[in-house]
Amino acid sequence: MIKYAELLKQAAADFEKAEVEDAALNARELLGRALGINCRGRDFEIMLNQQVSAQVQAEFDGLCRRRMDGEPLQYLVGEWEFYGLTFKVGEGVLIPRQDTETIIDTVIKKAPKDRRLTVADLCTGSGCIAMALEKHLDCEQIIGIELSDKAFGYLQQNIKLNSSTMKALKGDVTKKETAAQLPMCDIITANPPYLTGEDMAKLQKEVSFEPQCALYGGDDGLDIYRHIVINFKDRIKQGGFFAFEIGMGMEDEVSTLLVRHGFENVRASKDACGIFRCVTGYKK
Repeated sequence: MIKYAELLKQAAADFEKAEVEDAALNARELLGRALGINCRGRDFEIMLNQQVSAQVQAEFDGLCRRRMDGEPLQYLVGEWEFYGLTFKVGEGVLIPRQDTETIIDTVIKKAPKDRRLTVADLCTGSGCIAMALEKHLDCEQIIGIELSDKAFGYLQQNIKLNSSTMKALKGDVTKKETAAQLPMCDIITANPPYLTGEDMAKLQKEVSFEPQCALYGGDDGLDIYRHIVINFKDRIKQGGFFAFEIGMGMEDEVSTLLVRHGFENVRASKDACGIFRCVTGYKK
């Protein structure tokens, strides 16, 4: 019988041959999942010196095959960390990404510090943006709007998991009646679908497992931004602001859209890689 340390080493080598990025991380996370323990904890290190059980090896082998077939690591593990919080994820909900932390950093920096805030997050998905902001801002109300049934289920789980006071609303942000459900807000954030038709044709295999409704933003990627600005601009208080995550190279188009609808002090913010990832604009 081999030990878990050897099993882990072999799986990492197999992932490397298959050109799976972060091979060692993938192997470690999936073995932790198969064992039912945190792969970053002391219990995992102790287990590495123990002999492999047939049941755990069968579970681990199955997870590794699914990963080799392109299924996202986050879906296989069932949860992922974002901005210091843990979120349940799986088929039907967008995976929280490090890129999205840029919108959190930007909003925290720009948010008023002299009053309690009302914040709404549109296309909220897992709720990662809303709950990260709730943790770091003084929020009187925090509201998330999501249309997908599957994503809404994960949102409700994550509200419980993170002991959030967030209010979850089921709604379509392309409809004015959805906007009418919101109170007047200090800040409205959104990470809407923004991939173009060309982008969708070139999706990485892992990304193709994620819901198309959370990815495709029309031929030019801007469809949902247009709906949001038109439908929700009247739900922002004077002096409040929109904060949008954007795709690479979209800063000019999204900025122009906000300016055209009367927003001022429109600015784009870069992520850790120097790519413009967030656009904000203030209501006059």
